[in-house]
Amino acid sequence: MSEEKTNPLLCDPVSGMCEMPFGEKSNETTNISTENKPIKIVYYTDPICSSCWGIEPQLRKLKLEYGDAFEIDYRMGGLLPNWSYNSGGISKPSDVAHHWDEASLHYEMPIDGNVWLEDPLDSSYPSCIAMKAAQMQDKEKAVKFMRILREKLYLEKKNIAKWENIAEAAKLTGLDIQKLKKDYEGDAKKLFEEDLRLGKSLGVRGFPTLFFSDGNQNQLTVYGSKPYSSYENALLALFPDAKKKNIKNENPLALFDIFPTLAPKEYSIILDKTYSDAKIILEKLYQQGLLDKRMIKNGSVYSRK
Repeated sequence: MSEEKTNPLLCDPVSGMCEMPFGEKSNETTNISTENKPIKIVYYTDPICSSCWGIEPQLRKLKLEYGDAFEIDYRMGGLLPNWSYNSGGISKPSDVAHHWDEASLHYEMPIDGNVWLEDPLDSSYPSCIAMKAAQMQDKEKAVKFMRILREKLYLEKKNIAKWENIAEAAKLTGLDIQKLKKDYEGDAKKLFEEDLRLGKSLGVRGFPTLFFSDGNQNQLTVYGSKPYSSYENALLALFPDAKKKNIKNENPLALFDIFPTLAPKEYSIILDKTYSDAKIILEKLYQQGLLDKRMIKNGSVYSRK
């Protein structure tokens, strides 16, 4: 393993994965059971994983086209325990800043790596635990909460290991902040530890990792940031009868009724447009006063006025 690979924050654009310095896979076998829908996806992620931010377009599209066929179980991976476990390569937060700027260009998703220069995170564990606390309240809101946490990190350069930034994201999501803090300091830590244990038993070696299961011990795994077809094909291989919804709409603003914020890459992937066409459409809507735009050095995110 090269020195460059010793720190998981150096995500490999080729594999599309942020790899962890995990030990051996445990010997136990884990069967993923389904609950309410034909397919369950166990998604191992981390709020500070740039490759996971890179697959937001694909995941959003999959939910829109095949949401009736699957449910996602979001599990936290603990990408950055601290800065002491690492024996070489990246040794301090500032080393990550340039890498994140490169990741932004590769995924065509807006990321400002300067958070690692201005207010660096000492660990991803606080945001992982906060996600488990959010899930204890409301699983749907927890997904929105993680999106807001990521926007704070990647767009606003906010250190999401700090409680005040976690609390602000919770407020914007509509979570009960007092309950969140109580759970964050209590049972959410145990749930996070369970996620780490399950990840080891499943052989998770990096993020994003998505395990597709039909509940009958048939399982497919998609590692890393991949084209949309990789996720769609995994789903259809296990559930060929899945019905694909037509999500095209004449109204260019329709997607904003579903997603409060969209980057041009998300708009392009979801609607099967080129990246440049998506940028032109969104910019036109912004110029017409129909959208707001948040610009950072490596891109923009649009939202409904």
